[in-house]
Amino acid sequence: MFRLLIVVSPRARRGMKWGPVAMLLAVPYFAAAAVWLAGLIDQGAPSWLHLFVLLTIWNGFKMLWLGPTSVAWLTRARFREAGARRRQRRAAARDAELTIKEGAPEQAGVT
Repeated sequence: MFRLLIVVSPRARRGMKWGPVAMLLAVPYFAAAAVWLAGLIDQGAPSWLHLFVLLTIWNGFKMLWLGPTSVAWLTRARFREAGARRRQRRAAARDAELTIKEGAPEQAGVT
């Protein structure tokens, strides 16, 4: 459950900034696989622990990949937001310009 929250939350707009931090969680995964589990296997633990070594390495690579992808998602989201703000400003400027142009003949007729 905890790992699922770490993987899913950086995909939300609010959590994209946490991707590089989640990438640091790859270090304990690799340490558990390389040091702790491999050490147990070397000392004579059951060979099915190799599955756990593969699982922790796989999860470590998933966490490692999460950092750069979340930065890319964040960059793409910021470009989209900037484009939306730019379109909104242009529309507001166009509306203001039309209002001024429509109001100009009325003022010319009044004076």
